[in-house]
Amino acid sequence: MAARAGTRRLEQPAGPAGRRDMGETATLWALFTSSFLAATLLPGGSEAVLFGALTLHAGLFWPALAVATLGNTAGGMSSYLIGRVLPRPGDAPETRRERWQARALGWAQRHGSPVMLASWVPLVGDPLCVAAGWLRLPWPAVLAFMALGKAARYLVVAWTAT
Repeated sequence: MAARAGTRRLEQPAGPAGRRDMGETATLWALFTSSFLAATLLPGGSEAVLFGALTLHAGLFWPALAVATLGNTAGGMSSYLIGRVLPRPGDAPETRRERWQARALGWAQRHGSPVMLASWVPLVGDPLCVAAGWLRLPWPAVLAFMALGKAARYLVVAWTAT
């Protein structure tokens, strides 16, 4: 169980006075960035980054879960803000992407803020966030439901990684 010279065991505490080393800090920043971007209309796989982060740094379970949830929720709220500034469309949806967006809009209209629990679902989650903003759903409720849904998803990924 002894670590080789020059290497650090993953189970060791964060260091003197609870400080994190540069590798852990960089990992958390990369996780935040990946999680934020994955929640926007840009493609990305933050689950893989969380899985890799926890594989490399098992002691970062709770900080990584919090950072991924915070980043992904912030990204989702940026999509919500984009929806708030979009003009109301006048034409029927024509492309496949527009049909998905119309479907997400319908779900948000029928179910209100609780539909944001599904904001993590691929293909549907991003349009849901935009639809919530476009419908002017109350941001505190949107934020709470969005964060809860995203945290639950990341918790499952984190448990799988450890």
